[in-house]
Parts: sequence; C-alpha cells; structure tokens
Amino acid sequence: MNIALITGASSGMGQEFVRRIDTMGLDELWLVSRRSERLKELADSLKTPCKLISADLSKTESIDEIAALLAERKPNLKILVNASGFGIFKDAANTALADQYAMIDLNARGLVGVTHVCLPYMERGGEIYQFGSLSSFQPVPWINIYAATKAFVLSYTRALNVELKPRGIRAMAVSPGWVKTEFFDHAVKDDTIIYYNRYYTSEQVITRALRDMKRGKDVSICGFPVRAQVLLTKLLPHKLVMAIWCKQQKQPRGEK
Repeated sequence: MNIALITGASSGMGQEFVRRIDTMGLDELWLVSRRSERLKELADSLKTPCKLISADLSKTESIDEIAALLAERKPNLKILVNASGFGIFKDAANTALADQYAMIDLNARGLVGVTHVCLPYMERGGEIYQFGSLSSFQPVPWINIYAATKAFVLSYTRALNVELKPRGIRAMAVSPGWVKTEFFDHAVKDDTIIYYNRYYTSEQVITRALRDMKRGKDVSICGFPVRAQVLLTKLLPHKLVMAIWCKQQKQPRGEK
C-alpha cells in the first residue's frame, strides 16, 4: 500500500500539501494534527482514502503511536511532509519557558521523531519535505527560539539528504518567507514584529517545493527576493544582518 504521511495537515501549508498529494493517485493519506474535527472536514473533501491521526507531536507517546501504526500496517511510505510547528514573536527573556520548550519539542524534536520512525517504511524514490523557514539562515532577534529551531531543521535535513542518498530517498527543507496562514494567529502576541516586506501564498510555496524536489534540490526557497535575501545572509556578517532586521522592526539591537 502506497501512502503519504502529512503532519500539520489541518491548516496552512500542511493542508495545501494534502490537497496536492490527493491528486497523485496514492492508496491512502495519513493526516496528522491535534485538531481531529479539522482533519475530518479535510478528509471529507478529498478523493483519496484517509487515515486520521489526532496527535500532539511534541509528546513522545504521539511519536510512539505513529510508530506502532506503521509497524502494524507496514505501508510503502512514498511521501513524508513534516509541516507541524509554531512560533512566537517575542524576545526570549519575556517568552514563557514552557512556550520555548514547546517550540523546541514540536519544531525540532517532533520533526526528528516522525522522520525517524517513518524512514524504515520508505523505499527508493521516497520524498521527505521538512518545513523550515527563511529564518533558518540567520539568527533572528525577537523571533529567537523559533528561528533557532528552523536553523536546526535546515541543517538536519540537508545532512539527512546526503545520508539517504544510497537508499535513493530525497530529503528537502522547504524554507519560505512570510506566508499568510494561521501561523500568525499563534505567533503574533503584540507589536514586537511590525515589518513584513512581502507575503507568499501556500500554493506558491508548495508549487515551488514540488518543482525543486524534481530538480534534486535539498532546499526550496519560494520567490526571487527571498532567495536574494538568503544569499545576502551568507555574504554579510550576521551582526550586520541582525542590525538591519532590528532596524526594520524598530527594535534595539540589545534589550528593550
């Protein structure tokens, strides 16, 4: 049985990925999210049979549940999409420690856990899409912890892609700039971040990701301006990059 497993499937870019994969003729889609009602609504709109998994991927027991389901069904996992994650726009000192741990547990630890338990069920030609961010490429004050988790995703995914090459499995980090999704409902708490230079749609990001996977890339960045920004973060000292960012957000380079 050929399947795809998509985390963060109930909204945003995860949901858009589900709709694209729904057209690919797989036997079943495994949709993972904490919001079971939203998953059911989505599944009812699809033509591919779905298995709904309500799980909090920041919890070890949720990773264990997915591992047990895979062991029971033993599918051929053709596509894995790790789109679960959240951020908080606030300085680290004033972000609750529980929230900082939660970002690390979901964005990094959960992603690694899902990937690890899925890999034994992937064969040659398998594809892994891991959601990073434009913030993967630089330190980002005022989005500090979130950006650090996405830097982890970028490094982990690119190295994993090399390790999986002998097996014929591809891993790619999807690293978009600003994308107007429900992510902002959780991330924006106040006016800490005020400058958003441009938005892209989930459709644009996923279209680019699917194309870049076919081209053999290990990183997908939607939009020429965003790719240009990534290039600049590689050429300029990060101290200067952070200073420019803080000026755009009208934030001091040190403490508030």
